[in-house]
Amino acid sequence: MTSMASTFFSTTPTLSRRAIANSIPKISLTKSLSNSKRPNPAVVSAVRNNCNYKSFNFFELSDDSSNLKKLLDSFFVVCASVALSVSLFVADVDSASAFVVTTPRKLQSDELATVRLFQENTPSVVYITNLAVRQDAFTLDVLEVPQGSGSGFVWDVQGHIVTNYHVIRGASDLRVTLGDQSTYDAKVVGFDQDKDVAVLRIDAPKDKLRPIPIGVSADLLVGQKVYAIGNPFGLDHTLTTGVISGLRREISSAATGRPIQDVIQTDAAINPGNSGGPLLDSAGNLIGINTAIYSPSGASSGVGFSIPVDTVGGIVDQLVRFGKVTRPILGIKFAPDQSVEQLGVSGVLVLDAPPNGPAGKAGLQSTKRDAYGRLILGDIITSINGKKVSNGSDLYRILDQCKVGDKIMVEVLRGDQLEKIPIILEPKPDES
Repeated sequence: MTSMASTFFSTTPTLSRRAIANSIPKISLTKSLSNSKRPNPAVVSAVRNNCNYKSFNFFELSDDSSNLKKLLDSFFVVCASVALSVSLFVADVDSASAFVVTTPRKLQSDELATVRLFQENTPSVVYITNLAVRQDAFTLDVLEVPQGSGSGFVWDVQGHIVTNYHVIRGASDLRVTLGDQSTYDAKVVGFDQDKDVAVLRIDAPKDKLRPIPIGVSADLLVGQKVYAIGNPFGLDHTLTTGVISGLRREISSAATGRPIQDVIQTDAAINPGNSGGPLLDSAGNLIGINTAIYSPSGASSGVGFSIPVDTVGGIVDQLVRFGKVTRPILGIKFAPDQSVEQLGVSGVLVLDAPPNGPAGKAGLQSTKRDAYGRLILGDIITSINGKKVSNGSDLYRILDQCKVGDKIMVEVLRGDQLEKIPIILEPKPDES
């Protein structure tokens, strides 16, 4: 106590032993401390003889009780501060929790629904790495290097993975990474270049495979919410949200140029790496495969396209069962639409009709040159089964509605005459 008193009042002038001795009797302790007894003379004498004079300079402050009260109040404040500091070190509490009060995060109902949808469907989305064989220019060693990546999703517990064909095109090996970061080598079951769909298979335990819920795309409406999960730029399991911006769009296959009809347009961000990933409705059901974007820069510009699940379902079933898609063909090669437009006619100009194909067997004539090198145009297809054919897209659209073995009536312009020729459709040859 004496040291504290000297700290607070070190500016008080120091007196001689005789002055302090003469001043002590003059202070009335009974006045300062009510209901107290007079100090013991022996104690006062001990203080006079043994204590540091500088420590008791507060006796000279005043005989006014208010000054002594201020001194006691300051002393009590110091004691309380010391006690609080000691209690924080001694008490068994977390230092952070002693000062921070956390409140549970509150989410809106729509936010909770989105979080739940992502958590429930993420285990069904996979990351696909496309590996290609490359030879080192210096050591001539053969190496496998990643040449691309994309997304996909688990179709069933047998290990079938569905993705886009352009994700696996040109791959020497494929690797699939599941949601738990386990990686498996994948084998190609089959693919459909015309519709940009491919099916892979991995040998993974069934308890690690979580098939995605399959929905319906026939009853979709413009404006309803959609969610895209994928691995853009190699960032695994990324969620983007948006709405259906349009329905029944048409895009061309990146592999064959064949049109893909009834495509879903969405403004959900789809970037490189999202290809092959699922497009989900608000119930978490699959409604399409994210396939392409319309962007001059190659990044998302608010216009993405997804192949509807109703189209994908039939293709996947055929690929799983037969390893290929049986699609009818005419067996012709035709000229670009711009060339036919320059001739001032409407239709599909036959450039080549191999004699062993359906069109060649039926007698369609190819474009050729005569003995003088002059070009002789072949037949120009103007309609099939009464449906007008103005370009190659119209031709493909009509053939997509037919089956192998169907007999169709093809109307052609041969010279100046219109002729109708029956043709029996045949399956598309196997592709390596």
